[in-house]
Amino acid sequence: METEQLVLPPPDPLDLPLRPVELGCTGRWELLNVPGAPESTLPHGLPPCAPDLQQEAEQLFLSSPAWLPLHGVEHSVRKWQRKVDPWSLLATLGAPVPSDLQAQRHPNTGQILGYKEVLLENTNLSATTSLSLRRPPGPISQSLWGNPTQYPFWPGGMDEPTITDLSTREEAEEEIDFEQDLLTVPPGFKKGVDFAPKDHPTPAPGLLSLSHLLEPLDLGGGDEDETEAVGQPGIPRGDTVSATPCSASLARASSLEDLVLKETSTAISPPEPPKPVPQEQWAIPVDVTSPVGDFYRLIPQPAFQWSFEPDVFQKQAILHLERHNSVFVAAHTSAGKTVVAEYAIALAQKHMTRTIYTSPIKALSNQKFRDFRNTFGDVGLLTGDVQLHPEASCLIMTTEILRSMLYSGSDVIRDLEWVIFDEVHYINDAERGVVWEEVLIMLPDHVSIILLSATVPNALEFADWIGRLKRRQIYVISTVARPVPLEHYLFTGNSPKTQGELFLLLDSRGAFHTKGYYAAVEAKKERMSKHAQTFGAKQPTHQGGPAQDRGVYLSLLASLRTRAQLPVVVFTFSRGRCDEQASSLTSLDLTTSSEKSEIHLFLQRCLARLRGSDRQLPQVLHMSELLHRGLGVHHSGILPILKEIVEMLFSRGLVKVLFATETFAMGVNMPARTVVFDSMRKHDGSTFRDLLPGEYVQMAGRAGRRGLDPTGTVILLCKGRVPEMADLHRMMMGKPSQLQSQFRLTYTMILNLLRVDALRVEDMMKRSFSEFPSRKDSKAHEQALAELTKRLGALEEPDTTGQLVDLSEYYGWGEELTETRSLIQRRIMESVNGLKSLSAGRVVVVKNQEYHNTLGVILQVSSNSASRVFTTLVLCDKPVSEDPQERAPATPDVPYPDDLVGFKLFLPEGPCDHTVAKLQPGDVATITTKVLRVNGEKILEDFSKRQQPKFKKDPPIAAVTTAVQELLRLAQAYPAGPPTLDPVNDLQLKDVSVVEGGLRARKLEELIWGAQCVHSPRFSAQYVKLRERMQIQKEMERLRFLLSDQSLLLLPEYHQRVEVLRTLGYVDEAGTVKLAGRVACAMSSHELLLTELMFDNALSALRPEEIAALLSGLVCQSPGDPGEQLPSTLKQGVERVRAVAKRIGEVQVACGLNQTVEEFVGELNFGLVEVVYEWARGMPFSELAGLSGTPEGLVVRCIQRLAEMCRSLRGAARLVGEPVLGAKMETAATLLRRDIVFAASLYTQ
Repeated sequence: METEQLVLPPPDPLDLPLRPVELGCTGRWELLNVPGAPESTLPHGLPPCAPDLQQEAEQLFLSSPAWLPLHGVEHSVRKWQRKVDPWSLLATLGAPVPSDLQAQRHPNTGQILGYKEVLLENTNLSATTSLSLRRPPGPISQSLWGNPTQYPFWPGGMDEPTITDLSTREEAEEEIDFEQDLLTVPPGFKKGVDFAPKDHPTPAPGLLSLSHLLEPLDLGGGDEDETEAVGQPGIPRGDTVSATPCSASLARASSLEDLVLKETSTAISPPEPPKPVPQEQWAIPVDVTSPVGDFYRLIPQPAFQWSFEPDVFQKQAILHLERHNSVFVAAHTSAGKTVVAEYAIALAQKHMTRTIYTSPIKALSNQKFRDFRNTFGDVGLLTGDVQLHPEASCLIMTTEILRSMLYSGSDVIRDLEWVIFDEVHYINDAERGVVWEEVLIMLPDHVSIILLSATVPNALEFADWIGRLKRRQIYVISTVARPVPLEHYLFTGNSPKTQGELFLLLDSRGAFHTKGYYAAVEAKKERMSKHAQTFGAKQPTHQGGPAQDRGVYLSLLASLRTRAQLPVVVFTFSRGRCDEQASSLTSLDLTTSSEKSEIHLFLQRCLARLRGSDRQLPQVLHMSELLHRGLGVHHSGILPILKEIVEMLFSRGLVKVLFATETFAMGVNMPARTVVFDSMRKHDGSTFRDLLPGEYVQMAGRAGRRGLDPTGTVILLCKGRVPEMADLHRMMMGKPSQLQSQFRLTYTMILNLLRVDALRVEDMMKRSFSEFPSRKDSKAHEQALAELTKRLGALEEPDTTGQLVDLSEYYGWGEELTETRSLIQRRIMESVNGLKSLSAGRVVVVKNQEYHNTLGVILQVSSNSASRVFTTLVLCDKPVSEDPQERAPATPDVPYPDDLVGFKLFLPEGPCDHTVAKLQPGDVATITTKVLRVNGEKILEDFSKRQQPKFKKDPPIAAVTTAVQELLRLAQAYPAGPPTLDPVNDLQLKDVSVVEGGLRARKLEELIWGAQCVHSPRFSAQYVKLRERMQIQKEMERLRFLLSDQSLLLLPEYHQRVEVLRTLGYVDEAGTVKLAGRVACAMSSHELLLTELMFDNALSALRPEEIAALLSGLVCQSPGDPGEQLPSTLKQGVERVRAVAKRIGEVQVACGLNQTVEEFVGELNFGLVEVVYEWARGMPFSELAGLSGTPEGLVVRCIQRLAEMCRSLRGAARLVGEPVLGAKMETAATLLRRDIVFAASLYTQ
């Protein structure tokens, strides 16, 4: 074995010449003092030795095994011969061409004179990087729907940065203010630079600092004729002044006392009041009372002509459409709002642009498609399951589809000229109203808006919001009256003998007839028992049973048939009652033989589209029998094809009596001769209530056919007692509901905006209708802030040196003490015990702008708990002037500790007087323990009498004099205020804020008493300066807050939802949308739950029909349990879906959202899991009725929405790279789309 030789250090000159010599192979050695001695006694050194076998094996097989045959390239890599294609070198993608050749033509002849090279802009833009309309179009396959990965186009009304702005910004870099508005944390970073002030040694005073220190002093020196630059009145500190040799000259003082006791004058010329910002008028009302005489002169060749003469409001709207203005048409039902939409469609076809018509419901979209296609021809329809002629110039769709197209950057938006929003009052819908606001905000600037709505009281306010939003004027056109006036009746009959009991309540001129109301009451009393007459009309109206309902309707229809007032629509607020009432009238036959034949042929033609078993469905057979008799039913539980049959037959006049829910009044243009209300009460999902005026007007508006009926008839059935007159008056003559914002944050909205750097969710919230009241004055706030900034710069800095060193703290302590006491007082006034103590006779301390720490005694307390008012007798000085406005305020100008800590009650300086004041709860500073015995009514009566001129000099009565003397005695006995009620001990307030506030107030009082600044002779003047500065700064902070994102109402919820997305991994810490977030953007509903199910692989192992069955719980609206007959796979799947939903709900609760876990999981309804499972397996629809008691119409709607969800999941699976799941979702959608569930709409044939 080899041994290592020792390496010796280099020899030192003083070392001995020793040399080591190895002795054999034993490892011993010796030192010899012999020059040139050998290194070893062996003749050839140490012999070689064999290496260690273990080390050799490790080196060969473990450290470098590449030589093994197993790793040979010839056994593991197959090589294919590459096909050489030299022509592919010509197909390389180069950089975008930066320029192009442009022809130069003669301006008169058009002859080409030459060519010039022009630079092209925006050559590097794409749909995934830019929001500009100048970006090149995307693939043709994505031109209609867009793509979730594409950016939307820039919303109109937002300030889009241009190249000019960017260049101007670069040129102005030298003018950047390095003192304000600088970022300390770079975007995307968690921490930044800390610029907190630190203590530094004070530099030696130089010339400028000396002049600054000596500036307020008046030490003299200098020539009077020389210009004074420092301390010159009117020049604010810090302004640039031309320097002269004498610029720092000082004025002469008269004595040393002036240096100490002289107070610098703080009187600064008040700045000019800010000029009022001119109010921009975005909503312009149009006068529809004056005729448009020059209509055909202004538009000699209209884009569209009708067979009738348009009304004045229609002509006004058409004139503004020709000028490419946006309009808001708020007209009565059946007034002809569709004329405006038709002209816009014709105008777009003339301009070779496109129009989008949006409607709130799919049924209205189908009906408008048929109407517009018959009129214009080039019309397309886009719904969740139907795409007809998507290349047409006019596209009809729901608002949700338009929102999806806007977020996905559809190229259809490029050619869009008009967007027509029909039934805009649907924005009040709590569930879907937010869609309208999102679409209005996201529409690009080149798109004009047409809003069609029923009459609403705040049309101008809504139009003003849109005008400010889009920065364009909106012309508001409203109708004055209905084209067909209405007459409202009460019907009390229930038999052939009483079928004539029809009493006029509201005539066509809008006059309310109390005589008719009392006649109806008397008619009901005649048939009621004596026991029932003892109860008033306020008792709940008894509806009666089916037999009584049948008698009422038989007598009513007989009366209407005699008066020739058919057809009639009966609005019933329950699907079950609709079916019951229609089935109870099968003995009626309201159609002739020719009408029966026409109905039969129409039914055969429409039902021929269904398979044989579907034509034998019980609902189809029952509806056919009703239609042959002239009866019809229309509600959400009816099959879609049957609803369309009923609508078409009703429009032809073949359905004489139609029982419908209020959805029939939503947009569907089906006017009748008469409208009947089964009741004036409905269940709105949480409680029973009376109909709102807007709901009543919307449904009653279906009465009266324009051009056929002189008046429309509206009848309210009185099956039990007659409703109260006040309730009827409020319902029939009250104002309709205002348009109110239903804006709310959704995860889809947040993710769609977070993936685009240029758009912020805060900007979306700022531009919503809910923020409009607080944001409409933003320009005025900006101007006021600029004026206050100038004013603050002109103020002189207060002196806080010497004894005034704690002046700023003293001011802050006083403000905090006032706020703390106000908080405690508010809690007292909000408590039950606090309000109970404020009864008549209680002595209180009043403090407001007019009275400062003044005693008063309560005389009377208002009964209105919402806004309680305390009528109080208050002490005051005898007024020198009779004008109360000339009285000086009692508040001290400069507060000393006595004023801040103690009350220091007001005492009249001269003769004592009294007054009666109406106090709000905030005007009561403290509640004392003293109670006086007063006669409030007599005092108020006497004071009111003495306010009259002829009794003005009368002396007050004894009750007034006694009360005033008692108050004056208390004020003199307790200069610091009488004992007060303790909030905790006396009023039993256990609020933590009250206890902590009391402790903090006592601490602040101690600090105020120990302040040093109040002992300075200059305290008053410097305090005034400081207070003026602090008040301006406080107002500036308030304005900055109003202009900032922090004032947004939904900002806390936004932060909570972003935290949910961050916790679940949809966005990172910097707010960048991750893959899961991009997948959620492709979902139309339940985006978090569907994405989590996909990423948890909860759906991949299931069959397509099982996936469809499980997902039905997300779209089903009928609550119910899945049942016990489900396969084990579906039972496990249901539990897994609920577990994932529970996990998401727990994350939401942990992040601060108000929705509980039970509420979030409760949104899932698995009542139709078995129905959908069997339908996907091929079971006929006729056999599904026995599996669930859900109405057929709701089952169809659930399956249709489920098919849309499957298509969304298919696209999301492709985005993630899950081809297997994508194929299963495609198969599931195919299994669902069959037979009667997806029968083509009759309107599209």
